[in-house]
Amino acid sequence: MIDERDRIIIDMLTKDARTPFTEIAKVLGISETAVRKRVRALEEAGIIKGYTVKVNPAKLGYNLVSITGVDTKPEKIFEVAHKLKEFDFVKELYLTSGDHMIMAEIWAKDGEDLADIISNKIGKIDGVTKVCPAIILERLK
Repeated sequence: MIDERDRIIIDMLTKDARTPFTEIAKVLGISETAVRKRVRALEEAGIIKGYTVKVNPAKLGYNLVSITGVDTKPEKIFEVAHKLKEFDFVKELYLTSGDHMIMAEIWAKDGEDLADIISNKIGKIDGVTKVCPAIILERLK
């Protein structure tokens, strides 16, 4: 079980994965070694699964980000998901129980690139029945 100190560690690392353990130790009033042990325990328990970098897609030339719903024939859902995972333009991929069977975050250079991705790449995967892109206008959080 995690305690309040673990929750503070998780919160601080979620806001900035590069937060020095010495800074966390000062906030918690414990030693850096104690923080290091707690983080290692959180990692071993699978609570902390990894550390990541947030990238601004536009700075890399991707001016359109789309949250795209993909529907499939029921028997093809896992095959389609596996194929979607292989595309570099798919940055996040989820199986869902909502309006669409699969949701994908797609980075595209522009509208033409997104149309090509939807029509000629995703739309041509065997088993795909519907592709519904929603272009992100602004990331708020």
